Amino acid sequence: MTHIAVLGSTNMDLVAFVAKAPQRGETVTGREFRTIPGGKGANQAVAAARAGATVSMIGAVGNDAAGTRLRETLEHSGVDTDFLRTVEGPSGTAHIVVDDEGGNSIVVIPGANGTVDHLSPGDEGLIASADTLLLQLEIPLAAVVAGAAAAHRHGVRTILTPSPIQPLPPELLAATDLLVPNQYEAITLTGRTDPREAATALLELVPRAVVTLGATGCLYVSRDAEPLVVPAPRVEAVDTTAAGDTFTGALAVALAEEKPVREALSWAAAAASLSVERAGASASMPYRPEIDARFTA
Repeated sequence: MTHIAVLGSTNMDLVAFVAKAPQRGETVTGREFRTIPGGKGANQAVAAARAGATVSMIGAVGNDAAGTRLRETLEHSGVDTDFLRTVEGPSGTAHIVVDDEGGNSIVVIPGANGTVDHLSPGDEGLIASADTLLLQLEIPLAAVVAGAAAAHRHGVRTILTPSPIQPLPPELLAATDLLVPNQYEAITLTGRTDPREAATALLELVPRAVVTLGATGCLYVSRDAEPLVVPAPRVEAVDTTAAGDTFTGALAVALAEEKPVREALSWAAAAASLSVERAGASASMPYRPEIDARFTA
C-alpha cells in the first residue's frame, strides 16, 4: 500500500458560521459555532488516509484537551501518530469565519506547532520509508526545509502547499517536486495576475505545479509536458474549508499509485468536491469509495 508521510500542523478549528463575514470594525450575529479538528498538515493526513494510503503524521500537539482530541481524530481516520509529539502548552488553533456562500477567512495561532522547528530523531527514517512527503507552511520554515531536504536525499516525492504564503527559500524550492498553490498564492509567488501566466512562471521555481482554482478546477503545468486544465465537478458548496487540503491529500495518493496525471487530478478534484458539500475540515473529507463513485459518475 502507498505510504505517505506528512510533516505539518495540527490545529483545533474554532468555526463561526455567518450569513456574511464582518468587515473591519463590524459585529455580526452568527448562526452556529463548531469546534472541529483541523490544521493543514492533519487535514492532508486525514485526506490521504481516507483516500486509501498508509499515512504517518510528524508534528506536535499541546498537553491540553484539544491535543488529545486532535490525536484521536487522526488515529480514528487511520493515521499513524507515533511521530506526533505532545509538548507543554496549548495546541494550535484556527479561528475561522464561514459565510453562507461557503467562503472563509482564517486566523491561525501556532501553539504547539511552533515547536516543530527541526527534525527529531527518527523523523528522517520515517520520511525515507515513504513514497511521498506532504509539506505546508503552518510550522516553522526551518523544519519544512529540513523535511524536504531529507526527502530529496532519499528519493521521496515532495509535494508542498505554500500556505500561509511566504517567501520560499531556494533550498526548499530545489527539494520540491510538485508545488500546489491556490490562485492567490500562485499570483503572490510570481507577481503575475493571470492564473495561467502565474502557473507558467512557477516553472522557473519548481519542475511541476498545480494551481487550484476553486470551483473552476485546477491548472497543471510541467517543464516536460503540455499544460492541463481539469474542471471540478459542479456542486453546491456548504463550506470550502480544507477543500485544498482534501485535493492535495487525494492527489498525493493518486500520483503515488501511478495514475496518469489527468486522471489523478480529476480524482483529486472529485474528492475536493465532496468535501465542500459538508461543513468542517477533517470532518468533511470523503473516503475512497465515495471518491471512486463521484469520479466514475
